[in-house]
Amino acid sequence: AISDLENIVLTERDGTPIYLREIATVQIGGDFRRGALDIDGREVVGGTVVMRTGENAREVIQRIKSRIAQISPSLPPGVTIKSFYDRGELIDRTIDTLKHALTEEIILVTLAHIIFLFHFRSILIVTLPLPISILISFILMKEFGVTSNIMSLSGIAIAIGVLVDAAIVMTENVIRHCELAEKEKGGRLTPAETMSVTLEASKQVGRPIFFAMMIIILAFVPVFALSGQEGKLFHPLAFTKTFAMIGSTLLAVTLVPVFCALLVRGPFHGEDRNWLMRGLLAVYDPILGWALRHRKIVLSSAGLLLVFALLLAFGLPRPALQKLESWNLKPVAHTFRGIGNEFMPALNEGSLLFMPVLLPSTSLTEVKRIMSWQDRVIKETPEVMSVAGKLGRAETTTDPAPVEMIETTIMLKPESQWRSGMTKPKLIAELTQKLTLVPGYVPGFLQPIENRLLMLSTGIRAQVGVKILGDNLDALQQKAFEIEQLVSQIPGAIGVAPSRVQGKPYLEIEVDRIAMARFGLRPQDVLDVVEAGLGGKNVTTTIEGRERYPIQVRLERRERDDIERIGDVLVATPSGKYVPLGQVAKIRRTTGPSEITSENGRLRVFVQTNVQDRDLGGFVNEIRERINREIVPHLPKGMTIEYSGQYENQIRAAKTLRIIVPSVLFIIFLLLYMVYHDATEAAHVILAVPFALTGGVFLQYLLGYNFSVAVWVGYIALFGTAIQTGVVMVVYLDEMLKKKQAERGAAFNHDDLIQAIKDGARLRLRPKVMTVATIVASLLPIMWSTRTGSEVMKPLATPVIGGMVSSLIHILIVTPVIFAWLREREFNRKR
Repeated sequence: AISDLENIVLTERDGTPIYLREIATVQIGGDFRRGALDIDGREVVGGTVVMRTGENAREVIQRIKSRIAQISPSLPPGVTIKSFYDRGELIDRTIDTLKHALTEEIILVTLAHIIFLFHFRSILIVTLPLPISILISFILMKEFGVTSNIMSLSGIAIAIGVLVDAAIVMTENVIRHCELAEKEKGGRLTPAETMSVTLEASKQVGRPIFFAMMIIILAFVPVFALSGQEGKLFHPLAFTKTFAMIGSTLLAVTLVPVFCALLVRGPFHGEDRNWLMRGLLAVYDPILGWALRHRKIVLSSAGLLLVFALLLAFGLPRPALQKLESWNLKPVAHTFRGIGNEFMPALNEGSLLFMPVLLPSTSLTEVKRIMSWQDRVIKETPEVMSVAGKLGRAETTTDPAPVEMIETTIMLKPESQWRSGMTKPKLIAELTQKLTLVPGYVPGFLQPIENRLLMLSTGIRAQVGVKILGDNLDALQQKAFEIEQLVSQIPGAIGVAPSRVQGKPYLEIEVDRIAMARFGLRPQDVLDVVEAGLGGKNVTTTIEGRERYPIQVRLERRERDDIERIGDVLVATPSGKYVPLGQVAKIRRTTGPSEITSENGRLRVFVQTNVQDRDLGGFVNEIRERINREIVPHLPKGMTIEYSGQYENQIRAAKTLRIIVPSVLFIIFLLLYMVYHDATEAAHVILAVPFALTGGVFLQYLLGYNFSVAVWVGYIALFGTAIQTGVVMVVYLDEMLKKKQAERGAAFNHDDLIQAIKDGARLRLRPKVMTVATIVASLLPIMWSTRTGSEVMKPLATPVIGGMVSSLIHILIVTPVIFAWLREREFNRKR
């Protein structure tokens, strides 16, 4: 008890005891305060739950909520436990988005089949493998330990259209052969005849389908070479897409032919009885005929479109752009400046993280007052649900935040409850305007998960960091201020803030060794008194039941805050006498660094900034150019500048993609060569890739998406699919050519060649249009979705949608033209 301590006898004078209470105040006090927590402007006590590596976040959160519900009844009156940030809500919203998208995709895919086939049993054959393939994917996910999240489910979402493609080609070919067999017979086929026709039709396309599907699967394998954050993000997607494609491939060559034999029955609605196909054929026949007659124009136009797309994507060289601007052709220069680059499209987490840092001289009390003020201001915004502010650090080594750093988590209401016309950028701009009233206070908004990833991977709390490294802290700080001014002038910069390491107030006590020697004191004797008087020293421990509390000795505040009184503190000498601290030490107030950070053995400061309304890659390139021109020539010797933040991730991912994309093309070419045993034929089919790229680039440009890892993964998915359709088209053309050669024999001529190509291409029209319609329809729910997670999936789906449309034109027009040119050369050589 306090009374026990107060009545401790320290000594006695002339028989009179001197108690502790007579020379000191004994009271219960808190430990040295390093932080504070605030909810909606009201101070609270809080904690953070950290999940173990490898655990399932959703399951852990559910168990935590269950445990809180168990202990809540035992809490004292007025005490409640509430979460101010719950990642489980984000997980549930993103999974819900994917569930809705998958459901809508399956419905649209089925509708596309109905429109083109008008044959219920055939629709059943094409649709049944879809849920089975997805089921196989989920089974393999469980076996390989791949959890259900936005990226793993996105792999299934972007694969749905392709999953049914093999079944479409197989079923359509069986139906077509059955139609022809019934026409030749003049009546219905018997079950045995249907089985025989199905077997022949399946053999015809089974091998090319299998190889085409293997191309899609193997072309996606290089995605596993992605490392770092991008690897963790896209490996689950690559796994699930591969799992689903494996299931689809096996079903296409095993189960689908069996379904065809059992379910394909007349009457058949041939292409001439389908109003949509009649319209398409009426348009396609004359266009194909014209293209085969004007091959140079077709190939030249295709080449020009490809060049235009490449210029649109990667831009003209800087001198060419400057030349266009000097000719008053700024719109043209703007068009061909190239599509921007970024690491990843930002996921809308439904929350914001606000981390301002005040001047190092700001006291904890003042920081706490500012934090409460800002939380109340933010909470007044109609779109804000709750605000949780934290300053400083908790009693843990894993949270080394200084007192002047505020970390505010802002939970937003659902966007359906926002003011009309309000968007996230507008909301951030409004909050920024409200929070610019504090000197040295630079508002900068990110999102909780985004911020944590940046801090863990780069140590920078923003998208871009300019690191200045050297040996002199004062010179580094001054250079940081110069770079801050420069970066603030660059369009798109927001929340520009240098790391302020200097300006922390210190009470400096420098021992005078000569003076100490006169009194027989050692430096440690003096420093022990300073430690106990100013910092406090634990001298013993009191035991209260099962609890233990330290007993600390410390000077009163009025003694600690006055330099003269500190100088009067007595230091015991070995002779038993006392000497004032001021006689053996110099005491003064000064300023110094609040923290000293180093990197690779060198001192480091940085300037951080976020990017708004422009691409990250272009923004950093402009910063680099300005710094190289205006700052680097004047750098002191030994000082260097490096770039960090999310830009580091982008550079690493770009280097990996420069290897992955060519590897994908090489794998595709190798597989095609294995199929055709002819480099010319393989090159003919692989031309589908650049022309698929054309449509992807056009749609990406129109929708305003920058190049990112997500976009490039979308292109990789597109390349394999485009090749698959090209392989099947060549199979149809070869089939009709061989059939025509067999019919005409030695009389086979140039006109027969052209007619065979027209007939083969005409046969490929329905399955090709069905394939494109199915893939596009399967991805439309992603494109029109506004739910959480769609902002990551849309850039992934965009290249596939645009590329499949341009691939449709290439396969139906350009491929027959190139096929005709190659076969004519072969025909002429033989003659």
